[in-house]
Amino acid sequence: MEEMNSQSRREFIKKISVISGSALVLTSMPWLNAYVKGGNAVKSASDKVRLGIIGVGDRGSLLLLTMQQFMADANVEITAVCDNYQPNYEKALQIAGKGVKGFYDYRRLLEIKDLDAVIIATPLHEHAHIAVDALNAGKHVFCEKSMARTISDTKLMYDTHTASGKILQIGHQRMFDPVYLEAIDRIKKGELGKITQMRMFWHRNNNWRRKVPGNDPLLEKKINWRLYKEYSAGLMTELASHQIQIANWIIGEAPVSVMGAGSINYWNDGREVYDNVALVYSYANGTQLIYDSVISNKHYGCEEQILGDKGTMELEINKVYSENPPKSPGIQQLITDIEKDIFDTIPIGGATWIPEVGIRDKGEFISGKYKMDEVQLQLEAFVKYVRDGKAPEELTLEGYKATIWSLLGEQAIIEGKKIEYKI
Repeated sequence: MEEMNSQSRREFIKKISVISGSALVLTSMPWLNAYVKGGNAVKSASDKVRLGIIGVGDRGSLLLLTMQQFMADANVEITAVCDNYQPNYEKALQIAGKGVKGFYDYRRLLEIKDLDAVIIATPLHEHAHIAVDALNAGKHVFCEKSMARTISDTKLMYDTHTASGKILQIGHQRMFDPVYLEAIDRIKKGELGKITQMRMFWHRNNNWRRKVPGNDPLLEKKINWRLYKEYSAGLMTELASHQIQIANWIIGEAPVSVMGAGSINYWNDGREVYDNVALVYSYANGTQLIYDSVISNKHYGCEEQILGDKGTMELEINKVYSENPPKSPGIQQLITDIEKDIFDTIPIGGATWIPEVGIRDKGEFISGKYKMDEVQLQLEAFVKYVRDGKAPEELTLEGYKATIWSLLGEQAIIEGKKIEYKI
């Protein structure tokens, strides 16, 4: 497994080196430099980078385990972990191993003098005050998306980041995914032509509700925080923020307006956040992002469909389709024609009733089949940035804009009107 991962890493870095030879890509994706060249590091390679992890539930545990995969090679140390829920606290110490300090109060963790940075993976409503305290304490910050529960807190995080001069990286891992990196490069070089529409969706069949030990009502909102408006915007901040970031990345700017609808039409279990949403985001150049998310049907899964006048990309499945695909050779074309004659519907009303049908093109892969973990790639980059003492501002801005517009989407649904906003 390690040998395969090492081989994949070499392929990834080689490919990124080729992509990064383009001035266009260096402008739009400068964070790739973390992999293709060194920098004027504040800490040398022989100096340990010391990290603390605040919030060690499901996501925090994954980040901790991922860090352990490359800590030795990157000269990183997990110095401390923190969680105010005892089962998570105990699990974190068990995973972290001997010598790692444990805290229930994140403020005590921030008092560690030789701590370089923290990773924040708490429930959403706690992101802002912890990140602000960490930045003011002189620590670099990696914070899971979305940035914060409110627009004002999101702005506070960003303003504190700029005032402190410390890194604030938001966990949009697709910005480090080899398939997405190559797709964005090819889109920006014009392969799809003019992008006129983006259709993105994230469908699950999972109610998000977690079992509460002993059905203790005092633990209900602590454990099921995603279901309550005070703590989360549900589908908008937990899922949509990822795909809004991708749309913004492709267009190169944030939307100018959003309108939408949402409701609770399936999981009527006392939750306060919607179990289905549908929105239209508009960009200044006239492009629309049509977005929907449900958690009562998983058939269509998760996808980002990018539509241009020359072609289409479906990023999650790593496929690109031409608007004018070449005809299949010989016998395959004959079989296709026969199938078309047998199975196509004969319209009753004449030619004006003939519907458009999808292009029957199997497409090609956008990128080679890398076996790279995008979560690990973004954490490795964060360590590199901490060692350098700075990170590309684009990473922070992408997280900032995606959070703002996920929250504006929620607002548009609640108010039942089109929301216009300029960042």
